[in-house]
Amino acid sequence: MNYPIPDSPQDIVALQQRPVDEELVASAIAGVIKIVRAQGQSLEELTAQVLADDQMLDKQQRRWLSKLLAQAWENFS
Repeated sequence: MNYPIPDSPQDIVALQQRPVDEELVASAIAGVIKIVRAQGQSLEELTAQVLADDQMLDKQQRRWLSKLLAQAWENFS
C-alpha cells in the first residue's frame, strides 16, 4: 500500500491533500478503525456514528459505508 495507516484524526485530515484512489480510501478506512479501537469504541458505536444523519452522504450511502466498515473491522488486525 502506498499510504501508511493514519494514527490520528489529523493524519486522516491530511489525506485530503492526496489524489483519491482505492488505496487512499483503504488507508483512511483502516485509520478510522485503528483510531476508534484505540479510543475503546466498539463497531456498534462506529456504525451509529456513520448512520447518523448528515449532509455529506444520503441514507443509502451511509448504510453502504457502515457495511464496508463492518467488513473492514472484522478483517483488520
